[in-house]
Amino acid sequence: MDWNQSTINHYLEKQKKRQELIHYFVSFVLMILFTVLAFVAVMLRDSINDYLIAIFIVTMAIVQVVFQLYYFMHMKEQDHGFPALFLYSGASVAFLTVISFVSIVWIS
Repeated sequence: MDWNQSTINHYLEKQKKRQELIHYFVSFVLMILFTVLAFVAVMLRDSINDYLIAIFIVTMAIVQVVFQLYYFMHMKEQDHGFPALFLYSGASVAFLTVISFVSIVWIS
């Protein structure tokens, strides 16, 4: 069988798309799992401290946002430097603002 360059390129492109589909599926299943875990944590609120549940839910939310940005909004691809810069800069400003207001409320 003659393996010319176009056949090899087609095979590599097919493998790349297959691998990308597997990554999408795994991240989708993980997001569903994190959502179910958050619901279970709330269902068990009688036996778990409320502050621990809140920290757990916020952590699950942050992980899901990272999955959404990285996989489904294609921030992992090249040529997304400026959108990623603006997005992460905005997230940093929002985080610092929340931390500032929380510390002001707790200090006074």
